[in-house]
Amino acid sequence: MTRLALAAASALSLGFAPIVHAQEAPVPGTTDAALAEVMESAIGESVAAVVNDDIISTYDLVQRMRLLSITAGIQPDENTLPQLQREAMRSLIEERLQIQELRRVEKEHKTDIVATDADVDAELTEVAKGNNITGDQMLAQLRSAGVGSETLREQIRAEVSWQGYIRGRYGSRLRIGQDQIKAVQEQLTVSAGKPQYQISEVVIDPSRVGGVDNAIQGAGQLIGQIQQGAPFPAVARQFSSSATAANGGDAGWVGAGEMPAEVELALEQLRPGQISRPIVTDDGVYIIALRDKRAGSNVALVSLKQAAVPLAADASPEEVQAAAAQLEALRPLVTGCADLEAKAADIQGVMAGDLGEAEVAGLTEGFQTAVATTPDGQLSQPVRTNAGLHLVMVCGRRQSGAQIPTAQQIESRLVGQQLSMISRRLLRDLRGTATIEQR
Repeated sequence: MTRLALAAASALSLGFAPIVHAQEAPVPGTTDAALAEVMESAIGESVAAVVNDDIISTYDLVQRMRLLSITAGIQPDENTLPQLQREAMRSLIEERLQIQELRRVEKEHKTDIVATDADVDAELTEVAKGNNITGDQMLAQLRSAGVGSETLREQIRAEVSWQGYIRGRYGSRLRIGQDQIKAVQEQLTVSAGKPQYQISEVVIDPSRVGGVDNAIQGAGQLIGQIQQGAPFPAVARQFSSSATAANGGDAGWVGAGEMPAEVELALEQLRPGQISRPIVTDDGVYIIALRDKRAGSNVALVSLKQAAVPLAADASPEEVQAAAAQLEALRPLVTGCADLEAKAADIQGVMAGDLGEAEVAGLTEGFQTAVATTPDGQLSQPVRTNAGLHLVMVCGRRQSGAQIPTAQQIESRLVGQQLSMISRRLLRDLRGTATIEQR
């Protein structure tokens, strides 16, 4: 696993816009001495927790609480301090467990996994660049708010290292079958005929916050902070347990069957721009922000390309067989829609071209069958028409008014979901076998 891969992995999950765009997420009092006094007096000065003999000090805890309040745009007060403390403690414990596990694997396999200072510097630079400042400027802004640079650096180190390890160890083992992709495509095609919602989400895992009651209470407090101006994406990055947290909670467009039934019921009652109340499901407690809504459509559209050999309607069986042989010679050469025309040009007698986008219902029966039975980006079985013999390739599918993700996008989404599940499961196992003492 390369250091570059490790650094790239964390770019998906860390976002610090609220730090450098204070006008978007004002956090009154974060640099005020009174706030520091409130935080520190609420916690005291001693050992906050011990994780397998690894100490988390109250200084570490206060520092992480400050970082959370800034990056999530949450105003610390007597109502939010307990939640900030709980979330800061949870994240610190999990990071200690992650680094301990990675050090064990490093020792066992004699390899480097934990991100070096250079890796962390590179990630800091990328995060700062996304906010149009330098890494030094970003750290200076944190210091002005009472947050030491090591607090952010160690959070990034754990994030980069753990994500890189999970993807490196398990990513190559995951196999997403064409049947899985096709099932998702079919589900999306069906749901595209129903109302669709563009949403962002925060999902609070009860097992990580001490139970459902705590999750509901925490969700309610987060909703209050969002309504007071805390940016939803920043809150999602810091508090959500969903895989979408890496993208600020952006779940994109969803339709029927893609979300828990309780969430779908809530979506039906929301208007664009509104935020839901806490929604309790078997997956966790959801906060949903409805960004947009659109009506569905039952008109299925496909973008097609074809390779063909012209044949008269009354061509002999021998001529049809010869044309089929010409087309079959093309099949092993083509990797997808991008190179179909170029590869076909190398085979005498074969013509290829873009058929554009068409309604599935308007295609001939043979073309409809090819579209229904052939995975996207692959050549169909030969289709005979009065004009010739054709191989059809689907380059895109959508419902009118709704864009159906490509097979590659669906595969990437499924891989991300599985890696997220593996990460959570491994972390639960580590926590279950660890000796953790909170004081």
